[in-house]
Amino acid sequence: MKAMIFAAGLGTRLQPLTDNTPKALIEVAGQTLLERVITRMNKAGFNEITINVHHHAQKIIDFLYQKDNFGLDIHISDERNQLLDTGGGILKARQWLEGDAPFLVHNVDILTDFDLATFYQHHLASGAMATVLVKQRQTQRYLLFDSSLRLRGWANRQTGQTLPPDVKSKYDKLYALAFGGIHMMSPAIFPVLEQHAAGRQVFPIIPFYIDKCQENTFLAYPQSPSYHWFDVGRLNTLQQANDWYAERQM
Repeated sequence: MKAMIFAAGLGTRLQPLTDNTPKALIEVAGQTLLERVITRMNKAGFNEITINVHHHAQKIIDFLYQKDNFGLDIHISDERNQLLDTGGGILKARQWLEGDAPFLVHNVDILTDFDLATFYQHHLASGAMATVLVKQRQTQRYLLFDSSLRLRGWANRQTGQTLPPDVKSKYDKLYALAFGGIHMMSPAIFPVLEQHAAGRQVFPIIPFYIDKCQENTFLAYPQSPSYHWFDVGRLNTLQQANDWYAERQM
């Protein structure tokens, strides 16, 4: 099973910790974020992993070498010349992600104990082009889903902006849910990504979802209360995660 980890980010919200260290190698309870994500992927059956790198890229490459790639088939998608954002990063890594089966995409700064194997099976059974982890939490920007949990649009609660602009008038009920930084994608997504990119190398994935959600099936995978989720891309949430994992000696 194939997966990709976004590890190329600059980690600006974690400065000064990331001034000389890539975000992927920041530690939570004595273990790097990258090792935590790789270990969970491996336990769920993902044994071929692509990792994109940019900020302090060589340190990530050296870390993986020292760990003997954790005994897995690991590919480096090198973005040192240009940071490609999330959509562009997936498209650049296409050679390692394509195949007959879905692949997982996971932000390195998301730590969660939810079941990745169940997520994979849920996506496989749904027939969706993509399934995104979502949760109910306070944020400024939300994804909008209909009653069947199919993505229909996007909203900024602070400004009132929606995409498409008329999305709220088209559906009786829309659910505003926050993106959780983990996706499952089917290989059929690549031609649609290419069409959206229109020759661009750098582009984010969420505007792609919004642009293409009317003609393609992108579903929500709602977070169950029975598992935990941390976005450790900020100093305060990094400390929260550190305390939680340290308390449980995980």
